[in-house]
Amino acid sequence: MTDPTLRASDAERYRVVAMLEKHAAAGRLTLDEFTERVDRALACRTHGDLTAVTADLPASPREEDNRHLLWAFLAAAVVLVVFSVVLGLAR
Repeated sequence: MTDPTLRASDAERYRVVAMLEKHAAAGRLTLDEFTERVDRALACRTHGDLTAVTADLPASPREEDNRHLLWAFLAAAVVLVVFSVVLGLAR
């Protein structure tokens, strides 16, 4: 675990902003909450400050992103199968 008193870098602040974007896209944050948290993240000086910005959010929104990709893939596969069946019946 990172020492919360260590100074945060610009790259670390931007990683938190990217995480906030994913949470906003997932519907966990309103536009106002997102804007306020981005402002806070960019003003953070330490790792502890950055942790506080996302403390009430799940650690990894990527898992949910993967579920959305799986559903999109399954939907595309179903459409492909239906399309193939329709073409097969049309012959």
